[in-house]
Formats: sequence, C-alpha cells, structure tokens
Amino acid sequence: MIGMDRHTGKAIAGTDHLFQSIDDILSTPVGTRVGRRDYGSLVPRQLDQPNNPAGRLRVIAAAALALMRQEGRARIARISLSPGAQPHQVVLTVTGRRTDIADNPAFTASSTIRALSALA
Repeated sequence: MIGMDRHTGKAIAGTDHLFQSIDDILSTPVGTRVGRRDYGSLVPRQLDQPNNPAGRLRVIAAAALALMRQEGRARIARISLSPGAQPHQVVLTVTGRRTDIADNPAFTASSTIRALSALA
C-alpha cells in the first residue's frame, strides 16, 4: 500500500507505511476522528488509569483489539509496554508478521503514546 508520510508529505510504502499506520491507530483516541468515530484505540484513555498489573493488561488488550480490528496487514504476536521518556507516556512495542506479503516477514514497531490528560 502506498500512502503519505504525515511529517514530510512524501510518498511512503511497505513497512514504513505499516509502522505509521500502527502508530496512528494506537495514538488516536476513539471518537476523535470526524467521519470515522470508531477509528483509533482506547490506549490513550487507559493510560490515565492506575499503573498496576491489571492496568497494564488493559493497555495491552486495548492496543491488540484496535490493531486486530483496523490493521489487516499485520498479525500481532506480542505487545510489550515500557515507560516513556516523559510523564504520562508509554512506549508500546508491537511484534508480528505482515500478512500482505507472500513470505510473511516479521516486524517490530514502537510507538510512544501519551495519556489523554497529557494531550490537553
């Protein structure tokens, strides 16, 4: 699939486009896209919850559900969560295999997500 880099406006394709899509899905709060209210994930909202094992599991589950529902080019195998560089941030590392290429190559993509409280 060919798309546009959101920072430069240049054309991107392949793995770069997939990584940008994963980052966009995970960092967009559900309900914030006009015309696509179901687009995004609940991850930014979940980051405002307590940081305990159950809270971390909810973040990972929200990320997995969003990617399974909205990114058909990837089969997710693992999602890991680590603290971000700033308060109210986490880094989600997504590992999986591409389904849009015949040999199904593995990939690892990282995305820094901010909590909704940090977006205001």
